[in-house]
Amino acid sequence: MNNIMIIDGHQAAISFDPDLQMFRGEFVSLNGGADFYASDVVGLKREGKISLKVFLDACERRGIPPRKHFSGKFSLRLDPATHEAAFTVAAAHGKSLNQWVAETIRQAALAE
Repeated sequence: MNNIMIIDGHQAAISFDPDLQMFRGEFVSLNGGADFYASDVVGLKREGKISLKVFLDACERRGIPPRKHFSGKFSLRLDPATHEAAFTVAAAHGKSLNQWVAETIRQAALAE
């Protein structure tokens, strides 16, 4: 199930807040918090556009780039047994652990 909504070219993760009985959207690739709430899809799109505009205008006024920078590197912590199992599977596929993990993440992310 894909819980991503595209608003004006920006991705927002959508979840349901049971306490408020509303849907919550949060733009995930921005440098700061830009979230929005609504009770339906039409409202989410409307509120998302408003939240995004406010955020982008604030970034422009302050001279701040609105998008996060991704270096392509991150640290991953696993329990030793999972680390060993992943290393073994990677080797069985003739790949380094890094290659295997990157490929596995890419396939999972694109499947969404």
